[in-house]
Amino acid sequence: MASLRFRNGKWQVQVRRHGHTQQAKSFQSKSDAQRWARQIEAELDRTLIPNDVRSLNTITVAQPLTRYRDNVTNEKRGLIPERKRIEVFLRQRWSALPLAKTDAALFSRYRDTRLKQVQAGTVIRELRLLRSIFEMARRDWGYTALQNPIAGLRKPKAPEGRERRLKPGELQALTKACSTVAGSWLLHGFQLAIETGLRRGELPGIRWQHVRLDTAVLHVPVTKIDKARTIPLTDRAKAILTERRAECSTDAEYAFPVSANSFRLAWERCKRRAERNGCVGMPLQQPPTAVAKREPKKGRGLAPRPLPRASVFCLFPLELDPNSGIGPSCSSRSLFGG
Repeated sequence: MASLRFRNGKWQVQVRRHGHTQQAKSFQSKSDAQRWARQIEAELDRTLIPNDVRSLNTITVAQPLTRYRDNVTNEKRGLIPERKRIEVFLRQRWSALPLAKTDAALFSRYRDTRLKQVQAGTVIRELRLLRSIFEMARRDWGYTALQNPIAGLRKPKAPEGRERRLKPGELQALTKACSTVAGSWLLHGFQLAIETGLRRGELPGIRWQHVRLDTAVLHVPVTKIDKARTIPLTDRAKAILTERRAECSTDAEYAFPVSANSFRLAWERCKRRAERNGCVGMPLQQPPTAVAKREPKKGRGLAPRPLPRASVFCLFPLELDPNSGIGPSCSSRSLFGG
């Protein structure tokens, strides 16, 4: 609210608003002072979030976390894991602290504590998310007085990529475990991923309108790296999709009638079941696979899919069945890598 007084031959006006720095100015005429006061009050009314450092004492860390979860995360494809990370943040004691008391030392202690509980990769993803939240609050939500406490924080060393070949019998154990799931959708997804190198999160998104069995290609418009690609299909991949088409209803839109999260949970259970059947030491997050190469048919001009990861896993050991159609020189990447 503005206060006006005449002092030393001038009109002095002061505008005070909770959470904002006091503003004052002197004028020769009363009308100019009143006009300036109305202008400043209108500007403060349009500013929904205070920009005074003192105002950060009244805003807790939980407030921007919740706002980001409700307004930003819900618009992302990977909203489920990100919402879970934010729920972890909201359970921390520091989520109840005012923003004015957040600093790098606070999150340095959080980083060191989390490294004792989870893998370094998880901590890196959490810190990256926190940095994005604080940066959005500072740049887009008007918390201009906030200093991003994650900006200069040292990140843990990223884990090295794992390289592993399936041991004899492990492919059979995985296939048997997938076969125990009601319906054949998980088994078909497992086999199709071997043939095409599709990520786990891409399999449930396969639409029949993007499958061209006549030309043996599969178009993937939505990918992890936001770049559409077209994948050549091997004869085995065509046979798998043909079986899927026969099992789906005529009006089915998707080849796999499950959500991405249901696919993930079913695959995690199958891996644990396969471990009990002999897959000792099977990675629980990124199981191995291989992608079969095939030469494009003459005139089609479609090369085998280039693989984005230089070294991950190779599905088969060198002692391969010559009738398998996949040789020791096969390209490799991780099946169901998200």
